[in-house]
Amino acid sequence: MGKITGFLEYHRVKQPYRPVKERVLDWRQVMAGWQDEPLKQQAARCMDCGVPFCHQGCPLGNLIPDWNDLVYRNRWREAIDRLHATNNFPEFTGTLCPAPCEGACVLGINDEPVTIKAVEISIIDHAFKEGWVAPQPPRVLTGKKIAVVGSGPAGLAAAQQLRRAGHEVTVFERDDRIGGLLRYGIPEFKMEKRVLDRRLEQMRAEGVVFQPGSHVGVNVPVDALRRNFDAILLAGGAGHARDLSVPGRELKGIHLAMEYLTQSNRRCEGDPIDEARSITAKDKHVIIIGGGDTGADCLGTVHRQGAKSVHSLEIMARPPDKRIAEVNPWPEWPNIYRTASAHEEGGERVYAVSTKRFIGDEQGRVRALELVKVEMKKAEGRIIFEEILNTLHTLPADLVLLAMGFVGPEKPGMLEQLGVKLTERGNVWRDANWMTSVPGVFTAGDMQRGQSLIVWAIAEGRSAARGVDQYLMGTSDLPAPLP
Repeated sequence: MGKITGFLEYHRVKQPYRPVKERVLDWRQVMAGWQDEPLKQQAARCMDCGVPFCHQGCPLGNLIPDWNDLVYRNRWREAIDRLHATNNFPEFTGTLCPAPCEGACVLGINDEPVTIKAVEISIIDHAFKEGWVAPQPPRVLTGKKIAVVGSGPAGLAAAQQLRRAGHEVTVFERDDRIGGLLRYGIPEFKMEKRVLDRRLEQMRAEGVVFQPGSHVGVNVPVDALRRNFDAILLAGGAGHARDLSVPGRELKGIHLAMEYLTQSNRRCEGDPIDEARSITAKDKHVIIIGGGDTGADCLGTVHRQGAKSVHSLEIMARPPDKRIAEVNPWPEWPNIYRTASAHEEGGERVYAVSTKRFIGDEQGRVRALELVKVEMKKAEGRIIFEEILNTLHTLPADLVLLAMGFVGPEKPGMLEQLGVKLTERGNVWRDANWMTSVPGVFTAGDMQRGQSLIVWAIAEGRSAARGVDQYLMGTSDLPAPLP
């Protein structure tokens, strides 16, 4: 806990952000840093709640009251040690995680929860500034070799844990740079890539080997990994995007969100873009279908590219402003109306609508969407969306971005060649030790869980690393936050 009476004396303060008029003109991170005294007051709000449900809300089991107390007492070095004890990459979660810990905060029962995420990112930023984040190479080598497929948060967390346990670890990534969705899915304004690069440098110094441009099952044979490594960990994510099969889908100007975001991130990296395949929102009417984090990432990107207008569409009804305890009790994740930084920058959010068809021009380019308002109902235990009569209307659209999430891992190539068992939902099956149906082949992250949060990916990577270590060595001292 922080100050005994802190939760009575101080109110929750929002994370500082750069002014909208300034930040939409560049690609730098939108968040601004905290001053020490306001941050200490926020940490002081962590109350003596007896049972810290924030632990239950965080898949990593972060020791949140501990480091809140340490920040309040200005003991930053101890705070980063507590933070790193459960989380390899607090700079990723402190920036990108939606903070389920805050949704479970006991103070949130009758007040605004503690600003846990703000304290977390401030601790790791302080640690990097002071030079406290140093490589931790293993003291003893085991001689065991492990291939990690995928360099997103799950793969990176597992790779770092396994290397620190003394194994030789090689991370295979199909893209030309390491980082997975952290590299090409997250816009620069949300997390600058220097944040990712400095952590990768630490891992290289620890002895982790990275092989970008290595598409396992395509230009890297699966059999080669089976022959050359003692264990394989699959952490390739859930890359199969959900599409929208309605009339007009074939029109030009309609793109999956990841296609658009990847190209934008490549521009920020300084890569040349083929003009024939260029996707830009400049001077266009843009429609984003999907109201989640990916949709918000697209929204912030089109603002910076100079869109003429932007509408974000969501099939669900607008959430309530506050938690409705009868249907969404604490400490469940609060299903409430949220405003991301990109929403503050402009655009119109449209709820409870469904796309009927795309309308094109004579050149085969999209020019409008035909929409209908819908009402969510339950029928035979299933949720359905019933169209409301006489609500058909159109919106102009020169660019449409489909940000409706993902339906699971991509099956052709690696998974088919390995012959791993899949779940009913199409994810990779695993046992209690994180091993797939193929001996010596393990899995973690969205590939086995389905589309989820970065905090779950890191937690699963850490837990799977323990499973691999135990399989190879017969026992393991690595922590495992998840069963």
